Amino acid sequence: MEVIPAVDLMGGRVVRLLKGNPQFPKSYEHLGSPVEVAMKWEAEGAKSIHVIDLNAALELGSNLHVIKEIVNTVGVPVQVGGGIRSLESARGLLDLGVDRIILGSLAFEEPTTLEILLEEYGSRRIIVALDHLNGTVMVRGWKTPAMLSPEVAASRFSRLGVNLFLVTSVARDGTLMGPDLDTLFKVHRLGVDVIAAGGISSLEDLLDLKKVGVRGVIVGKALYEGRFSLSEALKVVDVDD
Repeated sequence: MEVIPAVDLMGGRVVRLLKGNPQFPKSYEHLGSPVEVAMKWEAEGAKSIHVIDLNAALELGSNLHVIKEIVNTVGVPVQVGGGIRSLESARGLLDLGVDRIILGSLAFEEPTTLEILLEEYGSRRIIVALDHLNGTVMVRGWKTPAMLSPEVAASRFSRLGVNLFLVTSVARDGTLMGPDLDTLFKVHRLGVDVIAAGGISSLEDLLDLKKVGVRGVIVGKALYEGRFSLSEALKVVDVDD
């Protein structure tokens, strides 16, 4: 199981939100610029970096220049999500050197565009986001219900050729309350690859996720708040692998 540190961008800074609420972003500028933070995670052993453009997700601008700098600086793969809502923007990121893009609204609203991207770039480079709240997938910056459960959505997209899903509990994101293991298990048992996100707070949470069988886990606030170090997390998940 891969542990993937998150670098969430807002206004060119690294921040964390609570349950996706942009009203109260917590800045981590004391750790350095976004590029410096990404380099820090790489130096500590990260095999890839998870970057979210919160401005783009909320339709409040873009951090594309920062994303470019991160991709051109670090030596590990970078996966990017947040506000990728057109074929042009998706292609632009992939052609820029982003390893994988994360699609939410675009996948649900324009499945034909999703199929084009799968055909052009292959399923390895496309992740579909299943951000869920109260059993329903949320899109448009977690503001609009897609009227599907994560399991039903995963089943439908897998038939289109999607193999990798980012499953995020909106209610737990940024709360350090622990992951939503039940939903993760339901999606994983469909036979697809799952990256878990939302609520991770301890090394024990990582072990629980490993038991579920997820392919990876996004860790943000727990790392930034010092609940555990990236090196500790990597050691825990590597045992018996």
